[in-house]
Amino acid sequence: MDIKTVATNRKARHNYHVEDSVEAGIVLTGTEIKSVRSGRVSLGDSYVRPEKGEMWLLNAHIARYAAGSYMSHEPLRPRKLLMHRKEINMLTSKVLERGLTLVPLRLYIKGNLAKVEIALARGKKLYDKRESIIRREVEREVGRTIKGKRSKVYS
Repeated sequence: MDIKTVATNRKARHNYHVEDSVEAGIVLTGTEIKSVRSGRVSLGDSYVRPEKGEMWLLNAHIARYAAGSYMSHEPLRPRKLLMHRKEINMLTSKVLERGLTLVPLRLYIKGNLAKVEIALARGKKLYDKRESIIRREVEREVGRTIKGKRSKVYS
């Protein structure tokens, strides 16, 4: 099956410890799916909230379709997510009892359907963020020195 990633939420991995992820379908209107296929989506500040036995994607920005009429969709409207009842109940209970958050990691097209990868995540503290930034910089530096030594050895 062909999978094309449309949008990723890079902030999510920086701001949260991602624990578990689940795939969910998303209910879109005609102009929304056309905007998604053209890649005009932002998941930056979006989150998922369980309400009345359903999951809702909030604050996901899907831009208006350029060739659409004046009856086009609202860019920040809440969008219903399609999941099995057992998955919804499991995620809802974990969010309520353990203080976790549901965050969308990426939106992609699988076959001809739009899907969202949702993650159970725990918020990082400021010192955790600093730690991950320092670790990333150290890994870059090590990579640079190794790469520099290789080019000197072989040249």
